[in-house]
Amino acid sequence: MSMLTPPGMGGKYRITGDKFPRMRPRRRHGRLVIVVVASVAALGLIGWGTLQLIDVFTGGGKKASTAGPKADCSTRVSASPKASASASVPKPAQITVNVYNATTRSGLAKTTADELQKRGFKIGSVGNASKDFDKKVKGAGILLGPTSALNTSLPVLSTELAAAEKRTDTRKGADVDLIIGDGFTSLASKADADRALAALSGGSAAPVSSKKGC
Repeated sequence: MSMLTPPGMGGKYRITGDKFPRMRPRRRHGRLVIVVVASVAALGLIGWGTLQLIDVFTGGGKKASTAGPKADCSTRVSASPKASASASVPKPAQITVNVYNATTRSGLAKTTADELQKRGFKIGSVGNASKDFDKKVKGAGILLGPTSALNTSLPVLSTELAAAEKRTDTRKGADVDLIIGDGFTSLASKADADRALAALSGGSAAPVSSKKGC
């Protein structure tokens, strides 16, 4: 036994020569692993944040521009054909109607003109039809006006008497004629006429969403 060996100690603690036993405790490997993992996680977060900043200043603009047309396309709304055409459809108060009776029944022109006036139309001449039409109109009636009235005033007046025939002539004014024929019984009810006018002017037409191609 070496003189350096303390009394009562032997075995692996025996000191021989000039070497001394290792008395330090073992290193704690668990704590080292935790520190390493935490460091890696911190570095990962820093790297992710850096990539996000780069994306904002570079790639983010492209993504926004790609999403833009889709959002615009999904929210864009265009008017229906009826709603577009409504701009050219006049109101009854803008239409002057001449009412002529081509039948043998007296009083039809006056009573019909009075009812049209109650419904908002302006009334011009009222009386018997000219010889060109007198006792020659077999249907409910004829709506007669200038060519410019074919798609404006005449359709509006037609909502009051849908069975009437629409014709045009070479007159220079904007007035239109309602010539009452043998098949006439009465104007359309006000409720039916109002619904027909609303449909004509596009009031009942729903907007059309232009989602095609989205």
